[in-house]
Amino acid sequence: MPFADLDLPLPIDLASAQVLIARIQSEASAQQAVLRAPPPEPTTCCGRGCNGCVWEGWLAAVAYWRDEASLLLDSPQSAAAPESLSTRT
Repeated sequence: MPFADLDLPLPIDLASAQVLIARIQSEASAQQAVLRAPPPEPTTCCGRGCNGCVWEGWLAAVAYWRDEASLLLDSPQSAAAPESLSTRT
């Protein structure tokens, strides 16, 4: 079953995003694929419930990272990640 066909829900909060990130990283490790790092969690939230809160942007970034990772993990060359998606050491 292709990885993209698995149930990978959109993250709706910190906890669901962390579970999603861990699941994708686990699959990448199992496939020996190299993914770019997921977006770092925000550190600048003021806690006032602002319209356009940094958490909303972060959740959108995690969803984009999920989509990108899913495409990479479904590719036949997942072990040889493209330069644009791979991390360098």
